[in-house]
Amino acid sequence: MTAISHARLEDLPADSPVLISGGGPSGLFLALDLAQRGIHSVVIEPRTSIDPDRPRAKTTNARTMTHLRRLGLSTALRRAAPLPVEFAQDIIFCTSLTGREIRRFANAFQLESGRYEPQPECGQQVPQPVLESVLRDAVAASAHATLLTGLRVESFAGSGSGHQATVADAAGRRRTVGCAFLAGADGGSSTVRRGLGLRLEGGSAALSNISILFRSADLAETITLDPAVQYWVLGPGTAGMVGRMDLDQTWWAIIQGVEVHRDDGSPDVDAVALVRSLVGADVEVDVMATDPWTARMLLAPSYGHDGVVLVGDAAHQNPPWGGHGFNTCIGDAANLAWKIAGVLDGWAGPGLLDSYELERRPVAERTISDAAANGKALAYHFADPALEAEGTAGAAARTSAHAALGVKQSEFDSLGLVLGYTYAASPLVVPDGSPVPAEDPIRYTPSAAPGALLPHVWLDDSTSVYDVLGVGFTLLADAPSLAGAAVEDAFAPVLTTAAALRLPLTVAALGPDRNGVPLADTWAADAVLVRPDQHVAWRGTSAGAAANALRIAAGWTHTHSLEPEENAHVSAVIS
Repeated sequence: MTAISHARLEDLPADSPVLISGGGPSGLFLALDLAQRGIHSVVIEPRTSIDPDRPRAKTTNARTMTHLRRLGLSTALRRAAPLPVEFAQDIIFCTSLTGREIRRFANAFQLESGRYEPQPECGQQVPQPVLESVLRDAVAASAHATLLTGLRVESFAGSGSGHQATVADAAGRRRTVGCAFLAGADGGSSTVRRGLGLRLEGGSAALSNISILFRSADLAETITLDPAVQYWVLGPGTAGMVGRMDLDQTWWAIIQGVEVHRDDGSPDVDAVALVRSLVGADVEVDVMATDPWTARMLLAPSYGHDGVVLVGDAAHQNPPWGGHGFNTCIGDAANLAWKIAGVLDGWAGPGLLDSYELERRPVAERTISDAAANGKALAYHFADPALEAEGTAGAAARTSAHAALGVKQSEFDSLGLVLGYTYAASPLVVPDGSPVPAEDPIRYTPSAAPGALLPHVWLDDSTSVYDVLGVGFTLLADAPSLAGAAVEDAFAPVLTTAAALRLPLTVAALGPDRNGVPLADTWAADAVLVRPDQHVAWRGTSAGAAANALRIAAGWTHTHSLEPEENAHVSAVIS
């Protein structure tokens, strides 16, 4: 258990530019992303320690790992992870851990032991308590972020010009903190959301699940199947999942589709018997913790207003199938941080902050929908005693189950969901008339279409194109297309606009990627304007159009408000 000392009310500053209610992954990441931009924040978290017996999220996908790389934390997280990527990358569906394999999904959750091409970082399996510890350590080392534990945000009042939050300690003593922004990263029972008068809308799964954390000295040597990230057991008696927590003796299991009977809501079950049923053998099981839970599909009707905003689980709750919930929370924080920084640093236009909800709420809605669909095809839905049978009948049952399990592909092979979301409808991007890549949870089509994630390429064996991006906006130009001119000269109007609006801007001319492919071919344009969150705001060739696009990307104007001549330039794309 990671111990953190209690903060005192006296430790609270009288004012903070940003006050973050909730020190889970999204709140801590928001503080660190703001800190990278020189913005001070204070995180208020009731928990004084991180409970290792509630591992919760375990999947950190390639997009989140890339966000962590941007903050300089991806290597630290991989070093802290108790299960290295090299150990296993597959999901195996089976009759038991000592039974028959029915189907496997390779390289699940963007796990890749070699060079990863779609992003500069592949995925990582790591328990949420480990991730939180890494983030807490980074906050402790930051000059711009402060974490105060043992305190809670109790209420708030104010308007867009400023807010007063009431913070209480465990003894009920209170103190008021002023802030320009209040971020509610305080989970499903969010105090900030309630203060906004908002309720999550949606529903819950019909049946619950039980997470079991346990130790076993002989389980590893008992399993007769190949190593896997997760085993999905299609047992007719007990159906669920089992996986390693580390390479020692700690394991987790999830029993799917159970009913809770006790008055206190806890399951009336024999956890040891359930684990042994999944294994298919009488192994040693030392139960460390059990945790009943129900998958929920919930979304807030609004993400806030007037400087009070919701982040992560306070705004949406995802079923865990596919591991998207926590990663969607980090995506929220990454989208919000640079916009808050823009307001506080004085370069944000009036439309910048409002784009947060416009961009992120559809992503949550899409992710919840896909996870909910996977929640309708859990292990017990495929359970069949014939799967263990010998002879023709058993072979036929396994062939049928193998085919039926194809519906689970988007749960494990979800690159389209992880990287393929687009902000094409956002007022901060400049459409160029090209078709937006079709959304597909499995297939990801890299595209530099405005609103899409910048297509990733390796410039050499160790340098990602993302490593060239600045902390603010970045204009990238294909070097050969400049015909020898300096990028600063070719796109001088962009630098002039950035200086006039005091916008953070990096410009760079890049050669072909490590495979010799010109970047103009990858982008379908000679240049791209990339936002601080690595999404494309504009692509084209005209320096004047790029300068106008920068104004739009900072929230100062919309495409439809430009003069016709300007709009024609802004929409120009090199074919």
